Amino acid sequence: ILSSPQGLSVKWWNHRHFQHHTKPNIYPKDPDIDVGPLFLVGDLQPIKYGKKKIKYIDYEKQHLYFYMVGLPLLMPVYFNLQSMQVMYLGRYWRDIVWVSSFYIRYFITFGPFYGIFGTVLLIYLVKFLESPWIACVTQMSHIPMKMSREENRDWLSTQVLATCNVEQSFFNDWTGHLNFQIEHHLFPTMPCHNYQKVAPLVRSLCAKHGLQYVNKPILKAFGDIVRSLKKSAALWMDAYYET
Repeated sequence: ILSSPQGLSVKWWNHRHFQHHTKPNIYPKDPDIDVGPLFLVGDLQPIKYGKKKIKYIDYEKQHLYFYMVGLPLLMPVYFNLQSMQVMYLGRYWRDIVWVSSFYIRYFITFGPFYGIFGTVLLIYLVKFLESPWIACVTQMSHIPMKMSREENRDWLSTQVLATCNVEQSFFNDWTGHLNFQIEHHLFPTMPCHNYQKVAPLVRSLCAKHGLQYVNKPILKAFGDIVRSLKKSAALWMDAYYET
């Protein structure tokens, strides 16, 4: 159960993640690409913010502060605050109980050794350490890919155009095989260790239907995040400073 081991609301996560898997990179239906006011991604959101003269932060430098802000704070700040807000406003009592059990278990286990303040620090240290992995795995597979409004494409095209894979390595496979993001989106209920088994079949299916099956080296995937954010920032600047 997500609530107990992660301290997050199941209802919040399911609603958010189901939307993302159904309409990946479709603006504004995919909540994962609506990350304002901190970041503007794709082509549509930056232009929208720019034309409305919205400047919550210096977006022209977003490609620089992504690794300092986006990676470490996704889990301990952004996800946690959203989860708590949804639980409170929606009165999701079962989730509140399960999330409370996450914190209670921590305090029972570590409280005698570290005290209240030390245990809180431990909880958020763990979240701080896992956050860069979650952010990297998800963002390098989506941010650089096609983002658009609803085009009513078929399931295969919708998923493949919005996602990419990152080449296999010990690190990638050890972290849940989510480097096979295309297969993860096409078969979201498939056990993740089977993604590599179906990948050749998916690649051939894409070739048959003229879809580009993108599989990147990990360093290029990291770099593409920065390049994509920089491009979006330029679009925002052009729209914002347009007279």
